[in-house]
Amino acid sequence: MDEPAGLRERKKERTRNLIAQEALRLFRAQGFDEVSVVEVAAAAEVSKATLFRYFPTKEDLVLHRFADHLGEAARVVRERPAGLTPTAALRDHFLAGLAARNPITGLNDHPEVLSFQDLVYRTPSLHIGMRQRYTSQDIDALADALLSGGGSGSGGAPPIVRRLAAAHLIAVQQELGQENWRTITSGRTADEAYDDAVAAAEGAYGQLMTGLDAV
Repeated sequence: MDEPAGLRERKKERTRNLIAQEALRLFRAQGFDEVSVVEVAAAAEVSKATLFRYFPTKEDLVLHRFADHLGEAARVVRERPAGLTPTAALRDHFLAGLAARNPITGLNDHPEVLSFQDLVYRTPSLHIGMRQRYTSQDIDALADALLSGGGSGSGGAPPIVRRLAAAHLIAVQQELGQENWRTITSGRTADEAYDDAVAAAEGAYGQLMTGLDAV
């Protein structure tokens, strides 16, 4: 008798989670470049072929965790309150993330979060892969949101101007997050670094609001 579709999906999800957990355990302990896909598959007790069905590349074993945030900036812009500019909406969203210690802002000192961020930022193939895989898609989505979002912003600008605006906004998020991670790894707690992180975010987004010539 065939298994119900729901049961099959739950089994697949468990297998996927197990592979990802074992991969992260090995990568943290030995380093991303020192662990082979074959070793990950063996630790998860699956075949190499099964592993690749869930994660097409070795980098996907780590970078899949960022997929949940793909298109987030575009969503924030599309759903922003009337009268709020796209930049102000993204600033407020980032500030809320800082207050909540959202790991994506870099301002999180939980050991598990720090271990994961250390792995990504200190492994060139993962850091570059994160930027290559998700940045371009986020910029495209945000550029579309700037066109369709309505209200004040870059909606009436030529496509290249919207894309450049989107690129700057995405870059600000990424650079603030990485700088916050550097601050935490230097020995400060998230609470100790919070005020400086808020000031940096307000300054960075404020710079975009007033123009780069205000630097």
